[in-house]
Amino acid sequence: MNSLVDREGALSHGLADIRTQFQIPSTFPEGAITQAEAAAARPVSDHADWTDREFVTLDPQPSTDLDQAFAIERSGADVILYYAIADVGWFVRADDPLDVEAWARGVTIYLPDGKASLYPKEMSEGAASLLPNVERPAVVFTVRIDSEGKSSLDGAVRAVIRSRAKLAYETVTSAELPEDFAELSQRIALAEDARGAARVDAPEQELTVDAAGHFTLAFRPQLEAEVRNAALSLAANLAIADVLLANRTGLFRVMAEPDERANWRLRHSAKALGLTWPKNQTLEQFERSLVELDPTAAAFRNAVRRAGPKAAYAPYQPGVVPWHSAMGATYAHATAPLRRLADRYVIEAALLIASGQPVPAALDAIFQKLPAVMARAEEKAGQVDRAALDLAEAVMLEGREGTRFTAVVTDIDERGARIQLCDPAVVARVDGKGAVAGDRIDVELKSVDVTRRQVSFERVD
Repeated sequence: MNSLVDREGALSHGLADIRTQFQIPSTFPEGAITQAEAAAARPVSDHADWTDREFVTLDPQPSTDLDQAFAIERSGADVILYYAIADVGWFVRADDPLDVEAWARGVTIYLPDGKASLYPKEMSEGAASLLPNVERPAVVFTVRIDSEGKSSLDGAVRAVIRSRAKLAYETVTSAELPEDFAELSQRIALAEDARGAARVDAPEQELTVDAAGHFTLAFRPQLEAEVRNAALSLAANLAIADVLLANRTGLFRVMAEPDERANWRLRHSAKALGLTWPKNQTLEQFERSLVELDPTAAAFRNAVRRAGPKAAYAPYQPGVVPWHSAMGATYAHATAPLRRLADRYVIEAALLIASGQPVPAALDAIFQKLPAVMARAEEKAGQVDRAALDLAEAVMLEGREGTRFTAVVTDIDERGARIQLCDPAVVARVDGKGAVAGDRIDVELKSVDVTRRQVSFERVD
């Protein structure tokens, strides 16, 4: 965690520049807004009545774009998860202005000072959001989780639900959650261990400001409620992926196995952060041993996210089993349609299969198109995230030119030595001549250019 002083609004101006550079839209075309307003006003039809179910949502406290609500009950030795997902497909019509704009955006893009949503707020924070104490259309997936944590899809239906409460990660108590909420997440974790999954929940980087204008740059580790809530989404996504694969259709999330070089680099990052990683522990074992709320552990998890292979989307291909190495399973994205374009179509396919209907060729054709669209959207979102981090690091280091820092060399490539400062947790590069991965070296901050979001270090003896 590090304090920043936003001299003359450098951070605010820099974020505005990032929005301009990456052409992040500040509003929606008039046609998309009009369509969203019309869809929001349309009476809900062709949905079963599930308003008697005890659904709740669990999200960050300020969130109003609520994709998911859940109810949990027992069925013998199994736990049944009723997972309600915002029915975006009911609101959006193919090729209308709302749909065209969603395809242009692909994902919601987040910045420290706001977001560029996938859909207008009339939908994403209004009529489609599963807000409490109002009736909302949803697709409810019935997911069965057995005693070993294996999830399977028992059914899916379009239904109107009424969430009873908007719970927040930061304040939720066990008494507010369904009785088997903790049991369900423990079962999912058990299944992950059995699969040898290497899933790492990366922390979110946060920039906050106090009344004096001082910013704090920190990696926010996931809270216990957040980790357990993610298990619900994981269970549903795994069950949906299995159904899609069995029916030879769908869009899957895939990731290659991490290579030895990435693991070697991460061991040096752990060393830079003062963490002890035993030689006989795998990455996933070490990551799970870390203290969840420790900022240093959070910084390491962020390094894991950067070092690992990139995840991608892949449509069903005959004879190919799509695989996600971090999940240790076939996996799909279906639970965040307000924030990811692809989820809307995965939900539609799973709903058709669950109701005994064939997936039309037109939907399979969409699955063929989506990987390229999502790759572009995710690449842009990643570039924006990286630019914001570079900006924050430059603002944090401005005025400290000439200061010496201790760093660890994490790896060497054609661009020089990649280093991670021991404090603050900044990643940079220096001349790699004579350097060996794992070396602890001293570097001097030579220059900072906040406008270009660049910092320069030089190795010193």
